[in-house]
Amino acid sequence: MRAVTVELVGRIVRGVHAYGTSLPPEHVLCEIFSVSRSVLREAVKVLEEKGLVQVRQGTGTVVTPPTMWNTLDELVLGALIAEDETLTILDDLVMTRRVLESEMAAMTARTADQATLDRLRALVDLMDELVDDPVAYRREDLTFHDVIMQASGNRIARSVVRALESQVANTARYVGKSEPALCVASNRGHRRVYERIAAHDPDGAAHAMFTHITEAWLVRRSGPGDPSRLER
Repeated sequence: MRAVTVELVGRIVRGVHAYGTSLPPEHVLCEIFSVSRSVLREAVKVLEEKGLVQVRQGTGTVVTPPTMWNTLDELVLGALIAEDETLTILDDLVMTRRVLESEMAAMTARTADQATLDRLRALVDLMDELVDDPVAYRREDLTFHDVIMQASGNRIARSVVRALESQVANTARYVGKSEPALCVASNRGHRRVYERIAAHDPDGAAHAMFTHITEAWLVRRSGPGDPSRLER
């Protein structure tokens, strides 16, 4: 059933089944995917839960507008990213991250205890030593951000960021190139964030995190599209 769901999600996102139109009849889809009607109906039910379709009596299964899709859903977000030649979806993801993480950095700057500050300082120092090992560097990079999010106490914002990150953690177009010079530049941003948090400067911490996430993405970003979109 999952394979059918994945394929239908991809077809809808790609526009094979345009919004406002009905999916092919059940018997046609059953033949295409070589599945029973019960399996197909379960797949359509999942699509409806994701906001991709509406089942209407007398009309059939109608594809909904993109504004109704659950873009935080793993399958939907994955399909959108795969089809996004302009990187608009990743731009939006990064903008969402930086808004939430900037606010969480500000909160952490207000409330961080010495143990949190010591942990952040240790992570920044460790990342300085890992710039020649991008895989290990990225692991500690994620930990640094998560320590700040946890310390902020905003569990909802942290959950949203972690959910978004989990969907793109292995996406080459999001992760970008792994080069020591890029790790060095990235960790300068981390150190500025740490320093503002250690100074208990909420505005400075928010600005440092905002700048760090923006600059890191613009460096990683490649392909068509307008990077200045992130600066709005």
